[in-house]
Amino acid sequence: MELGLYTFADVDPNAIDKGAEGRRRLANLLEEIELADQVGLDVFGLGEHHRPDYAASAPAVILAAAASRTSRIRLSSAVTVLSSDDPVRVFQQFSTLDLLSNGRAEIMAGRGSFIESFPLFGQSLDDYDQLFSEKLDLLLAIREGEKVTWSGKLRPPIDDRGVYPRPLQNPLPLWIAVGGTPQSVARAGALGLPMALAIIGGEPRRFAPLFDLFREAARRAGRDVAKLKTSINVHGFIADTTEKAADQFYGPQAEVMNRIGRERGWGPTNRAHFDQARSPTGNLFLGDPETVAEKIVAHQKLFRNDRFLLQMAIGPMPHDQIMRGIELYGTKVAPLVRERLAEERRSQPAGA
Repeated sequence: MELGLYTFADVDPNAIDKGAEGRRRLANLLEEIELADQVGLDVFGLGEHHRPDYAASAPAVILAAAASRTSRIRLSSAVTVLSSDDPVRVFQQFSTLDLLSNGRAEIMAGRGSFIESFPLFGQSLDDYDQLFSEKLDLLLAIREGEKVTWSGKLRPPIDDRGVYPRPLQNPLPLWIAVGGTPQSVARAGALGLPMALAIIGGEPRRFAPLFDLFREAARRAGRDVAKLKTSINVHGFIADTTEKAADQFYGPQAEVMNRIGRERGWGPTNRAHFDQARSPTGNLFLGDPETVAEKIVAHQKLFRNDRFLLQMAIGPMPHDQIMRGIELYGTKVAPLVRERLAEERRSQPAGA
């Protein structure tokens, strides 16, 4: 199983000098990606947002900077808001990233959990689902071949035009990110595309039927289910002790969830909610390395996921704490997870 990180490059939305705040966060972010590569993590994802509390409105640019400072780790969006972007430019940007990184780029495309990009780029929310469906169709056509002929209802057609540069990887990896909508899950399976499921609330086990739906939709569409990868993307934190992890992560995580909750009508969170969420059955993957590794392995048995991405750098988390968490993730958690999964494979009967 691949183990990695993702973030939205949180910044202080109330900073007076937003340029200086963005510069600080992006400099720290590049150090975090570089360390993740050094300690042997497999993937780093960067989410696209267009809000004052996040600095990553152009993930491909930041990931290109990271490509020059890393050698092995895969570099992905998490997510690209495809509905409000142009698939031609998305492909060109990540194809360029692929060339710069020697074949380590990935696109994780989604409809987006925030809506700021739609009016910003002149898209109507009335077309929310159709925009994604059409633009995904175009992106797949571009990925499939150098010359593209395509037409839809919400974007001007393309008539036998080339899209360049072409990536080193063929095809350029494309994941579909979903937030729990069954129609989105089924679409990913039917298209034969890997699926990343975000779990940021509730008990993770209630999402298990969505993985069954994904695989069944793929089977019905004639896809080779054995080749289709899945990921879970979650919140959490790793520290030297479970108590330290909880104390360090609670404040920043609560600040972000309460801020977003005020926008969306959620009730405020508190320490009791937080402590329940970090229990073995909760949605937060938080604790010392042993605790987090145990929870990752337990949920891999449930979901049979091929990838696990953890969002530790959330809200105003101090950079030194994030760096320590990444170090522990790569040097302690990852070896434990890999060892235990290998032991389970060895213990399975032949042909199981």
